Amino acid sequence: MKSGFIGIIGRPNVGKSTLLNSILGEKIAITTEKPQTTRNTIRGIYTRMEGEGEDREPACQMVFIDTPGIHKPKNKLGSYMTDAAVNTLKEVDVILFLVDSEFEGEGSGDAYILDLLKSNQTPKLLVINKIDKIDPDTFRRIYEYYEGLDLFDAIIGTNAKSGQNVDELLVTLEDLLAEGPMFFPEDMITDNPMRFLASEIIREKALLYLNDEVPHGVAVEIERFEEQPGIANISAVIYCEKDSHKGIIIGRDGKKLKGIGKSARMEIEAFLGTKVYLELFVKVKKNWRQSDVMLGNFGYVASWKTDLHR
Repeated sequence: MKSGFIGIIGRPNVGKSTLLNSILGEKIAITTEKPQTTRNTIRGIYTRMEGEGEDREPACQMVFIDTPGIHKPKNKLGSYMTDAAVNTLKEVDVILFLVDSEFEGEGSGDAYILDLLKSNQTPKLLVINKIDKIDPDTFRRIYEYYEGLDLFDAIIGTNAKSGQNVDELLVTLEDLLAEGPMFFPEDMITDNPMRFLASEIIREKALLYLNDEVPHGVAVEIERFEEQPGIANISAVIYCEKDSHKGIIIGRDGKKLKGIGKSARMEIEAFLGTKVYLELFVKVKKNWRQSDVMLGNFGYVASWKTDLHR
């Protein structure tokens, strides 16, 4: 069989997490229209089996590493996120670089990533995402620009949201992989613990409910996660950086917080396949994005230093 680790990189909001979810056929990475939604490296496991019944054998296993968008950091959290993405490049077997209709081939964001890729000998595949938003002439211009760099083994256009050309992408990726072992069981789609996934789901709902000035200062900490027969009891704290933001998150008569909680509970129930009792609290930790201690408490501690092949 073939197997390997594939790093997904790109600027914020180009559709990396949406692509990962599309590949897996299930949602394991949160997605919003707001940039810098992904903060941690998230591992998604795709396994293709061959044969039928007891004769089924693994043919290929791809372990995708979804990374935060690479951007110019404005605080320690931003530095952690960029470091997590950049250092993933050193540990994978194939690099998947996503760009979209917001063409920045000669812009500072993409130029920085391209400089990193030029010094990396790992096989690379370029994905031009959101092709539903690109007219043919613009697509041709983007394609020819990146083709002219002579840097990528293949270039594919996709619409991650609808799944267009995702199967073609998987075939191309498999061609770039070498023979290797099966790292995870065939029915496993992520090795991120449910505790982490629950905190991400809550943060996603908060991002969707909140005004633009609040989301980047929001973090979620799970204080209690207890699974019992027929129900899971979860207690979580939504942290923000300003007293005024706390009021916005709670909303008049607590309506906004209730909306966040209801939406998160329903999605966690679907994922766990059981009822969920969810308690949410809101607390203020001023300037936590600049605090090494708080970043550590929230799990933003150089996760890229851990062995990807554990």
